Amino acid sequence: MPAQQIDNATEMRVDPWRAEQLCANFSSVLSRIQAAAASSSSQAPVRLVAVSKLKPANDILALHQLPHSHLHFGENYQQELLQKSLLLPRDIRWHFIGALQTNKCKPLAEQIPNLWCVESVDTGKKADQLDKGRQALCAKEKSYEGAPLRVFVQVNTSGEEAKSGVEPHEAVQLCRHVQEHCPHLKLQGLMTIGALARSQDVAEGKENEDFITLKDLRGNVARELGIEESQLELSMGMSEDFESAIRCGSNEVRVGSTIFGQRPNKQDAKVQETVEEGTA
Repeated sequence: MPAQQIDNATEMRVDPWRAEQLCANFSSVLSRIQAAAASSSSQAPVRLVAVSKLKPANDILALHQLPHSHLHFGENYQQELLQKSLLLPRDIRWHFIGALQTNKCKPLAEQIPNLWCVESVDTGKKADQLDKGRQALCAKEKSYEGAPLRVFVQVNTSGEEAKSGVEPHEAVQLCRHVQEHCPHLKLQGLMTIGALARSQDVAEGKENEDFITLKDLRGNVARELGIEESQLELSMGMSEDFESAIRCGSNEVRVGSTIFGQRPNKQDAKVQETVEEGTA
């Protein structure tokens, strides 16, 4: 880890009252995940990505420290992620979950060594640029050589025009492209943002059809690629519907406001807050 990065993480203060609040929220989400997993058809563990967009690095540090020592955090904005990655410990595993711009994919993969996963790949061109960025990083930092960047292919299962993602029938082609033409990427699985209205409207005992669509699609992609279904994860479920997603077999949920609380407007967000000495 660069010396500057160690100094920033060491000097950053965490408000103890805020830390207590965050840890209580986090523990509650973990309990709900465990309860939902108990009734899931999948026996695989569920990864919790704490979505920290527009929240200060202090909040992330509070959950990264004991008692939780959490590693997986998600960000939506590239510049914000880069700034936080320089402030916080290198062992954090960053997930980029926001909309990708093709021209920003290469620097995203090149500038953040501990970028663990990009979850919003929806074109071959974006995958190619991420692959080039990871290749450039490996050339500079030999410790990452042979360690591919994980990616999820984002699928628009709800058909909503405002949402990114490939159409379900295009998923196999993009997954094959990642597998065959991007040697510095690892196809981790499929991701979707289900329509919240569908989660709210489903009858008791039923689940959001978007989650069911992605689960079925995984089987089709695995067959077409000639791999085991268990080799592809499902990333689906957010604050409002992660329990339903887990019951449908999600391997990863992305939870933000339930842990961190209401987000500020983007123009008011601070990458790091000043905590007075004596309060931390």
